[in-house]
Amino acid sequence: MEYAKLGSTGLDVSRLCLGAMGFGDRERWIHQWVLDEDASRPVIKHALDAGITFFDTANVYSIGRSEEILGKALVDYAPRDEIVLATKVHGRMHEGPNGAGLSRKAILSEVEHSLCRLGTDYIDLYIIHRWDYEVPIEETMRALDDVVRSGKVRYIGASAMFAWQFLRAQHVAEVNGWTKFVSMQNHYNLLYREEEREMMPLLRELGVASTPYSPLAAGRLTRDWDGDTERARTDRTATTKYDSTRETDRAIVEQVASIAAARGVERVQVALAWLLAKHPVVAPIIGATTTGHIDGALGALGLELGPDELTALEEPYVPHRVVGAQ
Repeated sequence: MEYAKLGSTGLDVSRLCLGAMGFGDRERWIHQWVLDEDASRPVIKHALDAGITFFDTANVYSIGRSEEILGKALVDYAPRDEIVLATKVHGRMHEGPNGAGLSRKAILSEVEHSLCRLGTDYIDLYIIHRWDYEVPIEETMRALDDVVRSGKVRYIGASAMFAWQFLRAQHVAEVNGWTKFVSMQNHYNLLYREEEREMMPLLRELGVASTPYSPLAAGRLTRDWDGDTERARTDRTATTKYDSTRETDRAIVEQVASIAAARGVERVQVALAWLLAKHPVVAPIIGATTTGHIDGALGALGLELGPDELTALEEPYVPHRVVGAQ
């Protein structure tokens, strides 16, 4: 395993982050391909054995069940001081006007619930899952600063927003002497590169880490174009992200397959190696649901793509509609 600083902080994280959206309860979540606790634990243990120390979940994943499964496994398998544990806040957790969002009430309530479910007394990286248009950003940033000062959170991050929103939040924090974001969990992969227009240059300028989600485009970069998996059949979220550009994306997927075959490596390694080479990407969030998924991803760490290969992967790309930021 390789490790790197998370942006401009002194925090070391593994260069692959295990995302826990795939661990949970099918009855409590929109995705039918998630693993229950018994099936999740061997995957989490395998990640730890491989040197992965960075884990990401969210309160809304299976309405808290993902946090419970991940937290329990980490308590059982790993020393807390070496684990970097991230979770997110924003999604609807219960009915009623205060059941979602980034108000002070919601943040202070949800951080307590997440701590309880995770079985820990602090969260390393607390991330706002989306921008909240109904709450002043000053209120959100002040609440986040308070949970950091309380010791319940070590660092804060953001996810899925426009560059102007991220910069506004950082400015509000800076002028008030509050804690600023150290990471951006953005939608970024070979099939979706709109973040290169504004967000990625901004992160480089500010010294903020990128920890991209959906680095394999929900598996589309790793299987045959017409490959059939349970996730491909049932993941409606991925359908909304990628189906509208299927025909133009096909050329990119075929280039990934061609380079992987020529190099004698797996396609997942080509897709992740491309992403790992993009500054300031620190740790893509991989959504493994088998130990083999982790083993495949590990091979990307030692793979360096040449200029001609990078050109072949990037040349077919055409502009996409914005997906992620709202």
